[in-house]
Order: sequence, then structure tokens, then C-alpha cells
Amino acid sequence: MKKRKAGSLTVSEIGMGCMGLSHGYGQIPDEAYSIEAIRKAADYGCTFYDTAEAYGPNLQEPGHNEKIVGKALKDIRKNIVLATKLHLPVHELENSTLYDVIKAHLNGSMKRLQTDYVDLYYLHRAAQGVALEDVAEAMGRLIDEGLILGWGLSQVTGEMLMRADMVTPVTAVQNIYNILERDCEKDIFPYAMEHGIGVVPFSPVASGLLSGKITADTEFEKFDDVRKFVPQLTKENIIGNQPIIDVLNEYASMKKATPAQISLAWMLHKYPNCVPIPGSKNHERILENLAAGEIEFTLDEFNGLDDALSACTVYGHRGYEAEARGGSFIKR
Repeated sequence: MKKRKAGSLTVSEIGMGCMGLSHGYGQIPDEAYSIEAIRKAADYGCTFYDTAEAYGPNLQEPGHNEKIVGKALKDIRKNIVLATKLHLPVHELENSTLYDVIKAHLNGSMKRLQTDYVDLYYLHRAAQGVALEDVAEAMGRLIDEGLILGWGLSQVTGEMLMRADMVTPVTAVQNIYNILERDCEKDIFPYAMEHGIGVVPFSPVASGLLSGKITADTEFEKFDDVRKFVPQLTKENIIGNQPIIDVLNEYASMKKATPAQISLAWMLHKYPNCVPIPGSKNHERILENLAAGEIEFTLDEFNGLDDALSACTVYGHRGYEAEARGGSFIKR
């Protein structure tokens, strides 16, 4: 796989979002299948893996996903870039300093990941009452100690990114970004491009909608399936967004690819600091997503695709403003 920079880190241009192996898409695979999925991605050339301490079945078993990722990658740790995320419960700050709380969470993640450092450590969501500047200062101390190589923020606005970056340079921002969710183009990408910060889109295939496999008749699983809460995945909005799927199908046919691959190739072509982390719990889909980096567009092809997509109306905007201000991190 081709490489690109996410801030100071060099990573495969497409990473693997590992959440679905533990949470968010219904019944999870057994551990052996999940470990094999991660190792197949590594064999393909993926060097960038994203997890979080919060990811576990129905968010009731914190650390579940980190343990799987740690087991899968421990033998090739030095060859890959590990990213995990911190959930910061404010009540833990009542009797401890912010630095001590963050370090305790990091130590827990490192133990589960079977590593003595984390390449990229994110604040999962802004915490009410906690200044991002103070988080940035604590992250800077952890960088100085060699416990993390870089740090990041998730679901933040451009103004929030700037405030944090001025204290300790931010390595990467992990926000929702895809063909249906382009808010990052207004403030995140311009600032990140100017300051050498990576942008790591989660849900780059819009929870599967941009794969073309979800229809108005699709029924999501009853247990621990976040797709039931995604605005674009109501029956009405799936129907409304069909013209976008039609455009993707047209280009997929042209490029002998899948609509999901076209969606990922679109953002790779658009921004050189963009490193999407599509997630799946299916071996075939994981490898399909990673292969999107092989798709190339001529300038005319890309402009035609971008213009056609921009001309479509998006139904069911999700955005990140509410979560950026301290909202729930559950609906990943």
C-alpha cells in the first residue's frame, strides 16, 4: 500500500477502523475471526489501526477492542502505527489532576494493547468543563516522556483544533467525513493542511450507505447497531440519497471497482493529508476497502465525479458540532 503523512506519522494511506469487531454493527465476530481480519489487513500492507478504550459490546465492556488489536498486532508492533482514544469521565478529576487521569487511562490502554507506547493518542470527545488547552498540555508531557508519539482530537471544530494546536502541536484530527458529511472542508481541512496535521475520517463510507449495499428494505440488527441512529439511514433518507449512489455506481463501473472504493478514492484524491479508516467486521470488505488506494483518477474524471456528487442533495445531515461541544461518543 502507498504511504502518506498523518502529521508526523507515516502510515498506509488507508487505515483499518477496528471498532466493528467489538461494537456498533450488531453481533460481533468471535475473537479468532477478528484477529485473523486484522492480520489479513497487515498482510495486505495496512500499517495504521484505530481503536478506543470505549469500544466493547454495547459499550458495556471497555477495552474489549484494544485487547483484540493488541493480540493481533503484538508480533509486528514496530512495523505498525497504533491509534487509540481516551474517554475522559469528568468525575475522575475530583481527586486527581488531569495529567494523572489521562496517564492512568493511557497505561490501561497500553496494557491491553501489549505495548509500551502509543503512536497516536486521541481525546475521544471534548469533555464538558475541561479546557482543551489543559488536555493539550498533558498530552505534551506524555510526548516528552515517550509514552505517546503524537496526539489528536476527535469530533472537533476548526476553532477547537486551533486552540489545542497552539499549546501542543496536534498530530491528527479524527472527524466524521465522507461524501454526505463535508463540514470538515470548511474549517478542519484548511487549518490542517496549513499546519501539517493529518485528517483521519471515520465513517468514510457513511456507515455502509455509500457501498450501495444498503437499501430502504435493509433491517439493522436489534442489539448494539449504531446504524439505527444514523440520520442518512432512515428509509426516507436512503431513498433520497439514491442519486448519490447512482453516481458512485457509474464511476465504479468505469473503474471496475465498487461504490465504496470510489468513495474512498474520492477523498484520497481530494486531500493529501486525508487518511480514512473504514471499518468492517467482514474479511472481504476490509480488503476491498484497503484496495481503494489502487484507484486513480485523471483530473477530468475526478472533477466530473466531484461535480456530479456536489450537485446531489444530501438527506440526513449528521455533522459534528453537537458532539464537538461535549456530546455523546456512542454513535460512532
